[in-house]
Amino acid sequence: MSKIPFDAKTTLETSAGKFSVAHLGALEKAGIGHVKKLPYSIRVLLEAALRNCDGYIVTEEHVRALANYNAKDVGEQEIPFMPGRVVMQDFTGVPAVVDLAALRSAMQRMGGDVQKVNPLVRADLVIDHSVQVDAYGTADAADINSAHEFERNGERYGFLKWGQQAFDNFSVIPPETGIVHQVNLEYLAGCVLTRTDEAGETWALPDSLVGTDSHTTMINGLGVVGWGVGGIEAEACMLGQPIYMLIPEVVGFKLEGNLAEGATATDVVLTVTQMLRAHGVVGKFVDFYGPGLDTLSLADRATIANMAPEYGATMGFFPVDDKTMDYLRLTGRSHDQMELVEKYCKLQGLWRDDSDPIEYKATLSLDLGEVQPCLAGPKRPQDRILLSDMKGDFQLLTGEQGAMGAHRGAAQPVSHRGAEFQLENGAVVIAAITSCTNTSNPAVLIAAGLVAKKANERGLKAKPWVKTSLAPGSRVVSEYLDKAGLTEHLEATGFYTVGFGCTTCIGNSGPLDPPIVKAIKAGDLVATSVLSGNRNFEGRVSPHTRANYLASPPLVVAYALAGTVTKDLYNEPIAQDSAGQDVFLKDLWPTNAEVQAAMRASVTREQFLDKYADPTKGPAKWQALEAPGGDIYTWPESTYVQEPPFFVGMSPDASPIKPISGARCLVKVGDSVTTDHISPAGNIALNTPAADYLISLGVQAKDFNSFGSRRGNDRVMTRGTFANIRLKNELAPGTEGGKTTYYGPAETKTGEIPGLPYQSDKDPQPGEVTTIYDASVKYQQHGISLVVLAGKDYGMGSSRDWAAKGTYLLGVRAVIAASYERIHRSNLIGMGVLPLQFEEGSTHESLGLNGTETFSIPVSDDVKPLSKITVTATKPDGKVITFDAVCRIDTPVEVDYYRNGGILHTVLRRMARG
Repeated sequence: MSKIPFDAKTTLETSAGKFSVAHLGALEKAGIGHVKKLPYSIRVLLEAALRNCDGYIVTEEHVRALANYNAKDVGEQEIPFMPGRVVMQDFTGVPAVVDLAALRSAMQRMGGDVQKVNPLVRADLVIDHSVQVDAYGTADAADINSAHEFERNGERYGFLKWGQQAFDNFSVIPPETGIVHQVNLEYLAGCVLTRTDEAGETWALPDSLVGTDSHTTMINGLGVVGWGVGGIEAEACMLGQPIYMLIPEVVGFKLEGNLAEGATATDVVLTVTQMLRAHGVVGKFVDFYGPGLDTLSLADRATIANMAPEYGATMGFFPVDDKTMDYLRLTGRSHDQMELVEKYCKLQGLWRDDSDPIEYKATLSLDLGEVQPCLAGPKRPQDRILLSDMKGDFQLLTGEQGAMGAHRGAAQPVSHRGAEFQLENGAVVIAAITSCTNTSNPAVLIAAGLVAKKANERGLKAKPWVKTSLAPGSRVVSEYLDKAGLTEHLEATGFYTVGFGCTTCIGNSGPLDPPIVKAIKAGDLVATSVLSGNRNFEGRVSPHTRANYLASPPLVVAYALAGTVTKDLYNEPIAQDSAGQDVFLKDLWPTNAEVQAAMRASVTREQFLDKYADPTKGPAKWQALEAPGGDIYTWPESTYVQEPPFFVGMSPDASPIKPISGARCLVKVGDSVTTDHISPAGNIALNTPAADYLISLGVQAKDFNSFGSRRGNDRVMTRGTFANIRLKNELAPGTEGGKTTYYGPAETKTGEIPGLPYQSDKDPQPGEVTTIYDASVKYQQHGISLVVLAGKDYGMGSSRDWAAKGTYLLGVRAVIAASYERIHRSNLIGMGVLPLQFEEGSTHESLGLNGTETFSIPVSDDVKPLSKITVTATKPDGKVITFDAVCRIDTPVEVDYYRNGGILHTVLRRMARG
């Protein structure tokens, strides 16, 4: 890093010492670009390019391209970006560490140095995705759920403890600490990093990262550039590979005014999400600016940044300013660190200055004073509904012409939890204060507590059919709720703490009580959930809730008290108090002044210093957990951790890219298919290939755990790919779940698939509806490649690498979609699956493709990024359909990844060659 071009190296002195800096201001002095016109997020990319400019990976051309950034005409210039660190959570982190362990095993087989397989940049993994809401509504709920968590996940956790001792630059934050993005915000992030190079020189640089979770973007609220990538891409980054990307377009979003009484940061982000989805920001950066930033707390900013995946952007960035410094001080960062952040950012032009004449591709604006209380649903975060319209919207949804009209339902009598009641359409059966998005924000958590306090004082409780839960984003949240005297009121209304993790937001809502499930099924009811989460995709929250609504924590409490979404909370009483008097939402809702006063009195710097004094220590159960040692993992007979087949038998050199011919369609779907549809994280249902496999190994149904927890086992995950209970595969009309119609040869080939440890005792025949897994096995036994046909926004949602890994292991060699979400497209290439995109205006419907065809795709070794490929589809009667598709291998480096069969194969071959 010492050879900085353009004479741009300078020195920064602070109380902590002297630091070398790649000075952006030197570029303008050298006549290169206009830094003060650049969006702040682009300035961070520019600094990384300047500091890492070695003439090989990063060249002066890359630096000039960023310095001369033209916001109105960005072009398609590729750059390598080398982030400062990597952050993971356990659902995506376990398979990442499994891959690292498998790379070491493969390196050993190839006779190479296994120590080369080691993180070269700092990597932190926070265990937050595994706790499930089995117990609720009692003071010991968190302890019960924790016990279940360790019973189910002991093998996985032991494996992670092995990884912590085996790999350098890798730390694990144990369970019961908090949600990864909140821990990152409160503790891991520094805003400015320091790093000592091989020559012993210490550099200061902007904090930047990639994470194996799409909501990594939450850290953008702290002025830190970062976004979610697939686990395979993050692993390559850990191993010293840059993230290759096209220079992004940047949309400016101007915020003005102040929030009105009754509106929350959740309402802001749902409004922003709707606006940006409508504008179209997929693959773009969004920079927030304007005087409204002065009225938003850092936690409010983090809430907005968190939901960048929901509005489709790569990230939503807030530059460093006085609010950032206030937060660093509150959360226990040292004086030396804060001084470094302020001096560095001001030196580099990374300190927010609204007088800078920044240019954007386009701009939007929002007056915060116009934001109204709202929810989003029933199945997409961008479908905002004003609270005042909620009742009517649900009635339309379940009316004769509504999307769920066939499920209007009949009320069912229920006797449960000492109460007799009728369970009706619209009943809220889950009310969850959950997720990184909202449990990071003291304003909305305290507002929820104040609603509960006022409700408790009137004798109100959650309705007996509502499963209530509170999952704080970190231990600090519990501290300030206790200090504010609000915990007792939340518990009195039903909201006991159930654990410290993601819980309901990622589908770990746990089972509903049997009488509730029985009534929902008997009445064919449209039961609902209201959660303070960031996603409400079909089948994600619970298999028994057909409509799921995102809302602020105080609204979650209100809907738990009301027990239904069929009430107009603006005009109708929520309930009657112990004196028989009507209680309205306005009677319970706190004023902004009340919330601010409670925050000032209860949220302190000492709480953060105390809870993060030793974050890697963990609870007693973690400390007592046994783990193997050594540099090479000894793969056990386990249903949680298996050596994946990706690198077994891998040749030292890549083979040329070959055409795909005679391929069959395995899955055909419409628009907005999410990574949850492709690779579900939730329950493993009985009578499915994954369940049958586990049962064959002696695992009882009660110990199935979730797909998310078993991502270290490819045998389970491949059987679960495309197994979401709400997936509608058009090749098996009238079905839901992992079904398809098999169109291959009639004869049977038994045994495992050549090269893969998969087999099936099923023998589907041509034209038969069967499971996607069983059809895949038979196709692969006959050597038949497979394709997926899809609509717009294919792969939206979580940065789930198993959505690509499982697709590959099912034998899919190409996906042809109308459009892709960013991370999933990248993950497909990272696994050697070809993403093709229909030309603008074309879809599989408009071309007359019904999935019965065989496909020939003449991709070759000289394929060029974003080139057109003519696909031939031949119907059973011999009719031929040809169409052009865009090859969504976007960069030359991605061509190399695809040629090698994936990004990790590329890295392993490079390391093995020395």
